[in-house]
Amino acid sequence: MNDVAAWFDRHNISLMAVLATIGLIIGAFALSYLLKRPLQNWLRRVASRLRLPYETVLTTTRVLIGLLWVVVATLVLEIWGISVGGLWTLVVSAATIVGVGFLATWTMVSNITASFFIAFWRPFHLGDNIEMLPENLKGRVIDSNLMFVVVREDAGAVIQIPNNLFFQKMFRVSGNSKTLFEEYEMGTRQAPVDANR
Repeated sequence: MNDVAAWFDRHNISLMAVLATIGLIIGAFALSYLLKRPLQNWLRRVASRLRLPYETVLTTTRVLIGLLWVVVATLVLEIWGISVGGLWTLVVSAATIVGVGFLATWTMVSNITASFFIAFWRPFHLGDNIEMLPENLKGRVIDSNLMFVVVREDAGAVIQIPNNLFFQKMFRVSGNSKTLFEEYEMGTRQAPVDANR
């Protein structure tokens, strides 16, 4: 143990900073593990009351767990004496250089932006069958993330379709999900009552 402490002293590393970092990371893993299921259950109840799709629950859970890790990373940097403001400047500068230098960054940004529009407009839901035209790629939507919509074909193969393709190509959706207009037309949902009447 004395050899480890001597090595830390030689390299100007605080043993307390190392222990605090390890404790913080272990605590974050435990907290994210313990909170994920209750958070999803609570969000499912809220989503069912507000008639929101399950994708909203998944996206909200991922965002909240991601925010937890951003806070943990910020705390770890503070423990080690690194200024978060300076790091933010470094990250933005590096992202700018990468964005100017590489075309892959444009594709990533395009897919991420498209994922937000897909989540907002919801042209399809989990469980819907989609078909990309004219490529004839078709299957059931099983997941959606920042880069891809994951589709399982009837044969069992999984296809990952980049999100930006849904804004460049035509696609056909078939499934049980109906728009509010279709629900009003079919008579399965009551039209809101105007309070001014």
